[in-house]
Amino acid sequence: MARALILIGGTIMGSGLLYLRAAQRLGLQPIALSDDPTRYDHFAAKGVESIRVDTDDLDALIRECSRLRATHEIAGITGAADSFYATAGKLCRHFDLPGPNPEAIEQCLDKYTQRQLLAASGVPMPAYRLAANAAEVEDSAAELGLPVIVKPAVGSNSEGVRLCRTADEVVEHTTHLLGGEHTWRSSPRILVEEFAQGPYYTAEIMGKEVVAIGTGEFGPPPHFVYRGGTIPAPLTDEEHERIAEVSLSCLRALGLGWGPTGIEFRWTKRGPVVIEVNPRLHGSPTPQLVHLAYGVDLITEHIKVAIGEECDVRRGHSQTAGVRFLVADRDGTLDWIDGDSQAAAVSGVAEVKFYVEPKAIIERKGNYRDCLGHIIATSSSLPRTEAILQRAFDLIDFSIAPFSIIDEANSPCAKST
Repeated sequence: MARALILIGGTIMGSGLLYLRAAQRLGLQPIALSDDPTRYDHFAAKGVESIRVDTDDLDALIRECSRLRATHEIAGITGAADSFYATAGKLCRHFDLPGPNPEAIEQCLDKYTQRQLLAASGVPMPAYRLAANAAEVEDSAAELGLPVIVKPAVGSNSEGVRLCRTADEVVEHTTHLLGGEHTWRSSPRILVEEFAQGPYYTAEIMGKEVVAIGTGEFGPPPHFVYRGGTIPAPLTDEEHERIAEVSLSCLRALGLGWGPTGIEFRWTKRGPVVIEVNPRLHGSPTPQLVHLAYGVDLITEHIKVAIGEECDVRRGHSQTAGVRFLVADRDGTLDWIDGDSQAAAVSGVAEVKFYVEPKAIIERKGNYRDCLGHIIATSSSLPRTEAILQRAFDLIDFSIAPFSIIDEANSPCAKST
């Protein structure tokens, strides 16, 4: 009887395929359960079974997993995206398999509840307020003082997140969120937060061990679209230790510490303050960067934990890995995109990946979906890795035909830097 790993739901930025391939390397039969398998990059992957099931219906998932047990030994059940990870935890509990605490996951996914728990434990973070309507959002912004971050209390991947520098921008974004343009997963609630200014860092954690600390850069405000990042972050030993200490405080405050956790920080005048705790791995290409930098495959180690085996996050080497994203600077139709083979041939480049194909409709939303692709590189030092990324980036080009300007249909879209 084949040993199977069940992956619940879709994933963000290519992690699903990485999970399924890692499962195969461990001798497991990967089976993906999702409401629409064709939406995800792992659909029809070689050796992967994809089954359509309502992932919002826990009973339906239990029935499907029970059916699969007749022909497979289910070694583990997991998910990579936020909401599916909590569901996977409930399935693990039902079938007596190793897994995360679903209650801890769900309370962490509610950003307001997360803030309350962190505050009760003294974890440093921005000041915040919860608002249920436009008037409360405006009052909260005035109380905290502009600029502020306005975002949904439940959500991920920077969806609906905006920096508001003026009262008019607060009103504008609140209208966007509450006016029907934003898709709410639950009752509309808005979090208004102090804008924490300073360098951005991430901590990648497995179990209760901080495996890697990286840094990242965003495009211009008011949105937060990734432009690039590196692992390890250029920190002093003392700075590294401070971020690691706050990371472990977050785990204790939120009841986490099984499997992966990703934490986002800003280094302010107060030191590292927590922007968000994600009770999962950060999406691709973060796992690839950790693997290139330290020889630790976080996805493989997560699967090992999920099937009841011991994980090993000891570093095998130390390099500097970096990523540069290709980001559209206009809406329209993608005429063409090329240069990937030339960029991939640059010494030190580990991966070049496009997320879109010609004729794709580009509609920027101010979140991760604005990215058209990425380049990953690695070397022995930060300056060298950055130089490799720039060399490869310069070899890629694309053209976007604007929707509204017919006579500029063939004009080139300059790459975002």
